[in-house]
Amino acid sequence: MSDIDPTLAARRVAVRNPRGRASQDTPGERALAELAEQTEVGEVLLRSLTRAQLLLAARIFAVFGFFLLGLPALFATQPGLADYRVFGLPLPWVLLGGAVYPALVLLGFLYVRQAERNERDFVEFIERS
Repeated sequence: MSDIDPTLAARRVAVRNPRGRASQDTPGERALAELAEQTEVGEVLLRSLTRAQLLLAARIFAVFGFFLLGLPALFATQPGLADYRVFGLPLPWVLLGGAVYPALVLLGFLYVRQAERNERDFVEFIERS
């Protein structure tokens, strides 16, 4: 054993497979790479998020539109409702002039909450893939 040079024995070199990194990807790195590289898979993922957000906006708009357009239609078909007074003001004025704003705030709150949930679900999906 004395014929081995001590400087050669102490020097070590690690040899690694360059493809070994592919098996060590953390969950979601592949999907993030697809998004960053704007591949077809990344486009499909972004389109799914965009579609979910658009459908949410359409649902919120439909609910608000139904009530905003439904109230004048209700008062047009039931003229007797206009005779009711709330705080000395006609009921149509109270509903269309006052109750619309709290409804807008509520729908805005619901929209933001659901939109954030859609984005959280998207991020969780990306992290799992």
